[in-house]
Amino acid sequence: MNGRGLDPDGTISREGALDRVPRAFVPVVASARARITETFGGDRLHSAYLYGSVPRGTATPGVSDLDVQLALRGEPTDVDRTDAAAIGTALDRAFPQIDGAGILLTSARALLSDLERHDAGFFIACLCTPLLGADLADRLPRYRPTTLLARETNGDLGRVLPRWRARLAEAATDAERRALSRIVARRTVRTGFTLIMPRWGGWTSDLDESAELFGRYYPERAPQMRTAASMGRTPSGDRAVLGMLIDDLGPWLATEYTAVHGEKGPRP
Repeated sequence: MNGRGLDPDGTISREGALDRVPRAFVPVVASARARITETFGGDRLHSAYLYGSVPRGTATPGVSDLDVQLALRGEPTDVDRTDAAAIGTALDRAFPQIDGAGILLTSARALLSDLERHDAGFFIACLCTPLLGADLADRLPRYRPTTLLARETNGDLGRVLPRWRARLAEAATDAERRALSRIVARRTVRTGFTLIMPRWGGWTSDLDESAELFGRYYPERAPQMRTAASMGRTPSGDRAVLGMLIDDLGPWLATEYTAVHGEKGPRP
């Protein structure tokens, strides 16, 4: 992998590995593997993956969360979602090293579909680290930092902003605003990075690096993006900052993104 996250052939390197998990998080990962196997073993689970700072080796004890993706043999059910939420809650309670545990549920069929080839498929192939089962990446292509990838991963910010505004209006506690800030800030930074990704010609998931790279191309918006990166690392219930991201930077970013890359294809 070179300094721009690419393999020698110019395709995006897969980030993360189990041997990069920081020592403090090793027991968390071991417990997650055991709980997932116990709950989803047999015919329910095709494979399980880690993503985010833990498998990248950059997680901070007491600050970082644990992110897990499950690929199911069938479409996720209410029972699946309840069981996944219970695992996440149990992990969060058992390990002070993590500030929450989130488990995504998707069918293996959807992850391998043509519709998701440059979104969820890319996510599995490049941003996820295999934890259990047969790796779906073996059935997916190699990816390059193209405008197609940019459009299909983050070309729907404009559709998300109204939901964020509604959640902020309804958030009555600092904890609710902090939870929202993690989502808003990280998605904003990732959208800002993928906006400039084809021009830069590489890939990174590091929030600070993403914000700095974005700032090279849009210096007038750089301070706002740095603020988003800071909030993505350390969530805050600051309503004013959330308002800036949702009502100022967000709409501008959505408009610029559409102008540069177009809108993400519709999903059912």
